[in-house]
Parts: sequence; structure tokens; C-alpha cells
Amino acid sequence: MREKLLEVKNLQRHFKTGKNSVVKAVDGVTFDIYKGETFGLVGESGCGKSTTGRTIIRLYDATGGQVKFDGENVHGKKTRSELKAFNRKMQMIFQDPSSSLNPRMTVLDIIAEGLDNHGLVKNAVERQERVEELLEIVGLNKEHASRFPHEFSGGQRQRIGIARALAVEPEFIIADEPISALDVSIQAQVVNLMKKLQKELGLTYLFIAHDLSMVKYLSDRIGVMYFGNIVELADSDELYKNPIHPYTKSLLSAIPLPDPVYEQSRKRIAYDPSIHNTDEESEFREIKEGHWVKCTPTEYAKYKAEHNSS
Repeated sequence: MREKLLEVKNLQRHFKTGKNSVVKAVDGVTFDIYKGETFGLVGESGCGKSTTGRTIIRLYDATGGQVKFDGENVHGKKTRSELKAFNRKMQMIFQDPSSSLNPRMTVLDIIAEGLDNHGLVKNAVERQERVEELLEIVGLNKEHASRFPHEFSGGQRQRIGIARALAVEPEFIIADEPISALDVSIQAQVVNLMKKLQKELGLTYLFIAHDLSMVKYLSDRIGVMYFGNIVELADSDELYKNPIHPYTKSLLSAIPLPDPVYEQSRKRIAYDPSIHNTDEESEFREIKEGHWVKCTPTEYAKYKAEHNSS
């Protein structure tokens, strides 16, 4: 039986934008992540996926709901030592490697910051050796330790960000669109590195992205977000072969393929949210084992019938 590492229940993160105005960036998100898997979270810009990741790791306080990591509540009052232990278990890789690395610090000091904060090295020699080891793990040279971030390409800077996240030996990594700022030719290298590290180090990932084709390649299960909610959740292959929610179908129809014949006939499906019956309450329902869709009772009956006839 698979072991749950992260449990997210009805998570909410709202932002006040005026005296009486509130933006519900995350509004009732629920999912679990199991040890050793990659859970992909996809959706268009502004859907709340990055806010979800940042709320899970406590960069934002939750407005409501619950996050449990290894059975313990993430939010709420914690002592300094509890926060320190939590920060070591969970790390984040950010979208833009240029802005997430301090330009005034050497690569050595950037990667060693976590080692210093958690007292994981005894002296300067051990510190240097550990950083050089991490650089080699992510495909860089130990000579790079003395350089500054501006001396590297975007792909190399993201590798430095990955090394920094690995320094404290975390169990769980939130990768917030880690390849969106990179050239297409470099994206595959970084994703393959992440897959390799997961296998070697036993890592668990929350992989946040808007590129569905890359998410499919990396993820075991995928949650599709729309306006602060997950509207569909299923195994990666199942989601791509049998999308149920109209929004998921719309996203998948936009994925181009390197096939001129297919591209000439490909039809983009436009999503119209007004098709849903607003008189009925919409909630997460399991259409078939492991395949969940946010829908009304009427839509549930329709989706079940379509599934049974297919």
C-alpha cells in the first residue's frame, strides 16, 4: 500500500485587494501525494497553481483548509526548531533561476546556505567538499563553486537552484514551473536530471507547470486547475487518454504535435464555463477508480454514462 507524504484538504488562500475586495487564488483544493511519486499540477497562468505550492511550503499562510506533511500539520503555530525541521524536509525550486539566486553571492555560498543554517557541516573544508559534490550531482563542475550566478546560462543557474534545494537532503521538493524560463533545448535536460535525482535519492515531487506535454512525461498523477480549484485528477496516462472535464479537453486540444498532417486537422476545443449547471452544487466525484472530476450530480451521471459506454 502506498504511503501518503502530503495531504491537502480544502486548501484556501485568499488575498485582499481592496477594502471589500478579495481574490480567491486558491479556493478549496484537495489532493494527496504519495512517497516517491511526482504529482503534476497544471493549468493556465493565474489559475492558482503556484499559489498552491507556495501555501503548502508556508511562503503564504493558508486562509483555510489543512496541509499535512508526514502526518503533521504544516500551518499553525510552530516553534523555531519545528519550523527548521520542516524547512529541511521540504524545499522549493523556483521558476526564474535568475531572480532566485543572490547575484552578490558565489555559487559556493548560495548552495551552502542551507548547510550552514542546519549545521550539516563541521568546518570550511567539509562545506567546500559537500558543495562540490552537489555541483557534480546536478551536472556542473566543482570549479564553478567560486563563480557568481551571472556567469552561467539559464539552464546552469537552474541546476544551481536544484543543488541548493538538495543540500539539506529533503524528502519533498516543490518545483514551481522550473523549466518555463528556459530554452526548449535545455528543458528536457533539466527534466531528465530531475527524474534521475528522484530515482537515485528517493525524492517526491510536486511539479507545477502549464506545459502539459512535459508534465505527462514527468508525472505519475496530474491535477488540472482552473480558477483556484482542481477540476480533474487522474493518473497521467488516464488523463491524457480519457479526459472528462471540458476544461481538460480544451487544454489537451491545444498541445501541438510534430506531425504536419495532424496539425492541419487539429481542432482547438474552446472551454465555455457557462455550460455547467450553476443551480446544482459542484464537488469532487470519482467517475472511476482514481479518476476524479469536479462536477454537479447531473454532470456526474452524464460522465458516468459516457465512461460506461466507452
